[in-house]
Amino acid sequence: MERQSPLFSVFIHASALLLAVVILAPVAWLLIMSISPAADLSAKPLAWWPSDIDLSRYRTLLSAVENSAGAAFIASLLNSIKVAGMATLAAVVVAVPAAWAVSRTPAVAWSLYAVIATYMLPPVALAVPLYMGLAYFGLLNSVFGLALVYLTILAPFTTWLLKSGFDSIPREIESAAMIDGARLDQILRILTLPLAAPVMATSALFAFLLAWDEFFYALLFTSDQRAKTLTVAIADLAGGRVSDYGLIATAGVLAALPPVLIGLIMQRALISGLTSGGVKG
Repeated sequence: MERQSPLFSVFIHASALLLAVVILAPVAWLLIMSISPAADLSAKPLAWWPSDIDLSRYRTLLSAVENSAGAAFIASLLNSIKVAGMATLAAVVVAVPAAWAVSRTPAVAWSLYAVIATYMLPPVALAVPLYMGLAYFGLLNSVFGLALVYLTILAPFTTWLLKSGFDSIPREIESAAMIDGARLDQILRILTLPLAAPVMATSALFAFLLAWDEFFYALLFTSDQRAKTLTVAIADLAGGRVSDYGLIATAGVLAALPPVLIGLIMQRALISGLTSGGVKG
């Protein structure tokens, strides 16, 4: 094992600390804004630490009183969970057989790359045909319709991630099982999918985050609380002539909690999935 010089060790730790500050500073300021009185947020010079802890905005947004800002926020939160959950589940179901087929049949890999190439198109280029399609089937301003749109985004991305996971699984394992008389569905269910579970969890998490954070299509295809998602609801808070920046920050903190909790729960699988295939031996 090579011994690192003290200077190099200091450089590594300083770089890691700088990276942590750059990433966490906006999050910390968001949290501070959410508990700061309105006077502190408009004070000049700016107050970097609240003079008093104000939790009223959290009570406002978590209130279930009918026709209140809290009711609209909670409805949008539930819509985001439904849309992201349905789109992620559907994307994984579609991507698993597609990724396995592409991984085991390199001759058709061009089809996956052709689909992924659609990511080069700006979302606005697909807005009109998607809008017309949803309108034709009566799915505008619908949670299911929005999840269907998100599926067109998530399925290619999830398939690409899963393919790399299937590529790291030796084909000899499947061949040996096939020689022993196992059917294709048994090979996938008993051997391949358990080995690819960390990559599947990682793909599902990234797909969920993409659907959770999407704004453009949610803005175009939803109009009220029946389907409006969190990103649109937060934008509505900033759409007035006079905006409560603390309330917007509070909504941002609450909107970040579900993905953070899911990431913490799936932390081990996430790390394993990101590192799988990185070491060949």
